[in-house]
Amino acid sequence: MTPADLDEVAAVESVAYEFPWTRGNFEDALRNGYLGLCMRDVHGSLIGYCVLMPVVDEMHLLNLCVAPASQGRGVGLALLNDAVRITRAEKLFSMLLEVRPSNQRAVRLYERFGFVAIGRRRNYYPAAQRKREDAIVMRLTLTQETSNVAA
Repeated sequence: MTPADLDEVAAVESVAYEFPWTRGNFEDALRNGYLGLCMRDVHGSLIGYCVLMPVVDEMHLLNLCVAPASQGRGVGLALLNDAVRITRAEKLFSMLLEVRPSNQRAVRLYERFGFVAIGRRRNYYPAAQRKREDAIVMRLTLTQETSNVAA
């Protein structure tokens, strides 16, 4: 992900989520040295992306999004595989993320991939009608054998 991708990234984010990151959030992430990955189809259209933040001894998956029209086609799995490859290249052996309990499709993907729920963050996400939603905190511990287990 580069600054040239951010208009498309923000456009996909705004249609995929009720409470999307802003373009400024993505700009800040890149400016702060976080790692952004973009996945495009054969025609060059953005179909998914993720943002990774190395923190001390683990990688934090801050955002993973698949364009709604591309969901259910393995894009999320491919992004996770790339995120794991980068995490290993950075010599980190664990990945942490937060996910909304209401996003069952994402929860199932992460569980099939090997992530394990390790806690909850109360009232972490904004929700409809000015309410808040908890986050499930999940961790993937990487070993030499960890591979695409979500196939």
